[in-house]
Amino acid sequence: MEGPDKGLSEALGLDQGVFVGSFTHSLDPKKRMTVPSEWREQVGSPGSLYVLPGVDKRCLYVFPAREMVKRVQRLLNHPVADARARQFSRVLGSQSQLVPWDAQGRIRVKDELLGWAGITTQVVLVGVFGSFEVWSPELWKEAGSLTEASLADAAQYVGF
Repeated sequence: MEGPDKGLSEALGLDQGVFVGSFTHSLDPKKRMTVPSEWREQVGSPGSLYVLPGVDKRCLYVFPAREMVKRVQRLLNHPVADARARQFSRVLGSQSQLVPWDAQGRIRVKDELLGWAGITTQVVLVGVFGSFEVWSPELWKEAGSLTEASLADAAQYVGF
């Protein structure tokens, strides 16, 4: 970010790790997808991402390590005897993947995760500020639309 807002962005910690916008890409013949260069800059080095199945929608959640650490810490705060938290950890952990990107910024997500999200040949990568999501174009078309009223309701819900 350039200009007068740059200092404010840095002070708020928004100069790294904020994913905004959306990108549509085709999977290559080896089923790799390209992470946009501006998002790779947000992740930094080493270039690895955690890919998890969506818990409320048929998409993939993608977290850089610093964001994943925050979420795992919340899980670790639950006692070992908390069966519900252990079950969530077990299922989500077993189905998730740590993926590095190659020199061209491509990642290869395992087939099981691509299948979960209904991804075959194209993907839509959607910025969600601290992370991003990967959608099939068809499912994103359904999930990505909001009416003005529902957007206002959601903004009020999160205190925006």
